[in-house]
Amino acid sequence: MEGVSNVRVLIVDDQAPFRDAARAVVERASGFDLIAEAVSGEDAVNAVDTAGPDLVLMDINMGGISGIEAATQISAAHPEVTIFLLSTYNREDLPPDVAECGAAAYLNKEEFGGRLLKKTWEAGGQAGWRVRVH
Repeated sequence: MEGVSNVRVLIVDDQAPFRDAARAVVERASGFDLIAEAVSGEDAVNAVDTAGPDLVLMDINMGGISGIEAATQISAAHPEVTIFLLSTYNREDLPPDVAECGAAAYLNKEEFGGRLLKKTWEAGGQAGWRVRVH
């Protein structure tokens, strides 16, 4: 199919076990390419500038700037990039500034695998992504 490309994904988390798990989910999902990983909010901002992802999967709590602050910076500089914030917070316990940071969705890490695909397809429709569905 001409003109159809995979969604380019950046994973951002300071915990290697979660990056490993997220990588496994993305690599097994048809229509997605893992293009980079980052371990901090600062690294995420730089990686978006250099790697040009379509989708950023980013932890909220990291050393340095938080995922919320990084999402704010990324969405201001690259409004075309879709950002999903990830954490172990329950939705009602999220910091109040999460609503204003430009993220398209929040996923609890404990529900990550299955909900990731559902939320990604929903966001993809809004972002105009055209990916193959097998």
